[in-house]
Amino acid sequence: MKKVLAINSGSSSFKYKLFSLPDEKVIASGMADRVGLDNASFEIKLADGTKHVEKIEIADQEAAVNLLIKFLKQFNVVDDLHEIVGMGHRVVNGGEYFDDSTIITKENLPKIYELEDYAPLHNPAEGRGIEAFMNVLPEVPQVAVFDTTYHRALDPVHYLYSLPYEYYEKYGVRKYGAHGTSIRYTAPHAAKMLGKDLKDLKLIICHLGSGASITAVKDGKSYDTSMGFSPIAGITMATRCGDIDPSLIQHLMHVEGKSMDEMIHILNHKSGLLGLSGISPDMRDISESDTERAKLARKIFINRIVRYVGSYIAEMGGVDAIIFTAGIGEHNMGVRKEVMDAFKYMGVEPDYEANEENGEHFITKPDSKVKVMVIPTNEELIIERDVVRLTNIN
Repeated sequence: MKKVLAINSGSSSFKYKLFSLPDEKVIASGMADRVGLDNASFEIKLADGTKHVEKIEIADQEAAVNLLIKFLKQFNVVDDLHEIVGMGHRVVNGGEYFDDSTIITKENLPKIYELEDYAPLHNPAEGRGIEAFMNVLPEVPQVAVFDTTYHRALDPVHYLYSLPYEYYEKYGVRKYGAHGTSIRYTAPHAAKMLGKDLKDLKLIICHLGSGASITAVKDGKSYDTSMGFSPIAGITMATRCGDIDPSLIQHLMHVEGKSMDEMIHILNHKSGLLGLSGISPDMRDISESDTERAKLARKIFINRIVRYVGSYIAEMGGVDAIIFTAGIGEHNMGVRKEVMDAFKYMGVEPDYEANEENGEHFITKPDSKVKVMVIPTNEELIIERDVVRLTNIN
């Protein structure tokens, strides 16, 4: 049986699905959770519904890759690794190099590493993951599916910074965005739920996980998005700061005696929910804490979501639906409730009882002018389909 493995690495998670072809049946799935944090675990769910979870230290994404191979063999999901005929990898930033998903070779793999400054939490780990699989399965095509390619449709009004234009011409300095693979799944799915053509809808997709972004979708394509040149920009995230005044970086470098590289590390790894709360980057921990700083971190997180959603409603001249997806969006009822409440003035009529449930469904009343829904993302399915499209496996 031919199988395609889709890998979705986040900044603190590692999700995977193994698909059979051509039926696209998921025969194994799971994730490494809290990668690089305390209380990490690795999970595999088999086709018969049985699940195995092991509490184990997972230092980084490369360690998660090694665990994945071990578990696939241990539970006889694959008898021979050569049953896997294609590999798809989520890669956050393709820069100006990649305008579509691409088969990765030893010749173009270095370009993923070259873009480290564009996505420092992701691209290096994703590059190492691709390289590890290239070594284990050298005859199997490795396909990179870039989050940024979805946002290549942005208008220059939305992707250019107000900097000397030659910086864009010389160095590709622009907004690249992220989470495009997630939006490629959720936006058409939202249109299907609404019974309308995607091109006729104005949508705002809140991809809320360890990395989080807000994207406006209009005319069937990316219209604007909160992440920028790198995934630091936008709303408050698990360990990333979101939007800040760049002069503040210079000030902190002076008063703290830190280099630019040290400051970028702090903005990526020690800020966001972790920096504000002082206890954790994980919204589950934040929501359960009674400390004032944890409560403040949660309020700031919600405020920044509302700020971006509101600005995109203004930019698009209205909105038909707001979609919650990814870990926090799919599971944190309190965050969803407070964001909905902020837009009652726009015609959002929350269905609080429906909001108490997770899974794919509407969380507004049937007559709500603006619909709000939860759609569990399925980036892995998009990745698998790109592998098939580019390699002609079928």
